[in-house]
Amino acid sequence: MSYPLVRDLAAEGIPVRLTCGVLGHSPQAYYAWLAAPVTRRDLEDAYLTNALIDAHGDDPEFGYRFLADEVTSVGLVAGERRIWRLCSQQKLWSTTVRKGRRGAGKSPGPAVHDDHVQRNFTAQRPDQVWVTDITEHPTAEGKLYCCAIKDLFSNRIVGYALDERMTAQLAVTALRTAVARRRPVGVVVVHSDRGSQFRARSFRAVLTAAGLQGSMGRVASAGDNAAMESWHALLQKNVLDRRRWRTRDELHAAIVFWIEHTYNRRRRQRALGKLTPVEYELAFTDQAAIAA
Repeated sequence: MSYPLVRDLAAEGIPVRLTCGVLGHSPQAYYAWLAAPVTRRDLEDAYLTNALIDAHGDDPEFGYRFLADEVTSVGLVAGERRIWRLCSQQKLWSTTVRKGRRGAGKSPGPAVHDDHVQRNFTAQRPDQVWVTDITEHPTAEGKLYCCAIKDLFSNRIVGYALDERMTAQLAVTALRTAVARRRPVGVVVVHSDRGSQFRARSFRAVLTAAGLQGSMGRVASAGDNAAMESWHALLQKNVLDRRRWRTRDELHAAIVFWIEHTYNRRRRQRALGKLTPVEYELAFTDQAAIAA
């Protein structure tokens, strides 16, 4: 805007009417701006922009439509066209949108933690190393996303969350569930890939608050999280691909039943001496009590 220039020139003795005539403004508009340099609309845009930047920082995969939903949830109301304008000004683009040359698609962001696992998918005690990842499966209503957390000591699923959107909140809920269930004592390493959900500030905040240590593998290296990939393959084979799912609720119930009833408590694993994850942990607890 050129109104500040009119103000500066007026301070040097140049008439406002002359400057406004040269710049193509009316003196009345200038004086209105001078009475309220920041309009209410500009102030609202500033609040909206701050909220959009925060939401996009938590979920870089969100485009302007999802961001519009996020700011609405915190009480800021604005049309999608306005949200699109503000996102364009701040370059808040979804990381999954392809722009420019062909083949320029989604790329993982920088790691926010070192790799503290180094493909050593073993643990000497419960709640020493957890691994986590997100998988998805379609239904007639749309996709359902599942974020699960596995304890490498017993292979038990200690926390999980399901939702129709793959957001940072999905990972946060799974992590909070695991912490609430296990109440770990000491530092637990939580290993993941470099997905935006695990790099989000909200996820890192839960790690810090619970005294957990984040860990991340390399870019485009599935082997760095192979322990979780193998569990996803089991889920795919035993639940997801068994039939066509009509609703998200139907698939949600099937996943929860398989995790809680079948996988954790009934499915025996040779790597655990033909015990289930729950039995293996109970055996370890009993042995630890005898040794004490």
